[in-house]
Amino acid sequence: MDNPTRSELSRKKAIAAALAILTREGAGALTFDALSRESGISKGGLLHQFRTKNGVLEALLEHQLSEFQRIAADYLGKEGAKKAEPTLNAQIEIFREAVNQPNSVARAMLAVMVESPEMLGRVRDTDNRVTKTIESEARDEELALLRYFAASGMAFHTLIGLTELDGARRNRLFDRLQDDASWAPLEKKRKTAK
Repeated sequence: MDNPTRSELSRKKAIAAALAILTREGAGALTFDALSRESGISKGGLLHQFRTKNGVLEALLEHQLSEFQRIAADYLGKEGAKKAEPTLNAQIEIFREAVNQPNSVARAMLAVMVESPEMLGRVRDTDNRVTKTIESEARDEELALLRYFAASGMAFHTLIGLTELDGARRNRLFDRLQDDASWAPLEKKRKTAK
């Protein structure tokens, strides 16, 4: 196996280990020593890969963003393409998947919020682009944003352990948020002039 392939495998193993640590123990427990124990990669190997703890956090955010893009693409390639508001529904699907993953990639965002909030600029920019797209596709911009933030809030509460919703009920709620037909009676007609 060549060095770039081995390096990429080590990086993926370290990211998976970091997500396991974040899920089990929280952001404060994410150290190079803990990462070395969890991943089986030497501390020197990890330092070569990431250089600093912020390097680990940046890799986690990058992994999260690419995982979210994959979830959206998969969803849009299937049932999401038929939706009247495809971006909104893809985002709701991302929130659903984020809380249903055993070692959720969304924990990367929580870790960054705690450890290095200044790194959230890229995430903020992505979120702003997404919400603008949701608004441009929406028949009722405010209702679309309400659905988006309801899904986001449910995911956040689940990830930080503030809700007692079981998985089945949570999935039914996500289903309702994605059911465009049930929201149609509440929609206001888009105004021609803003």
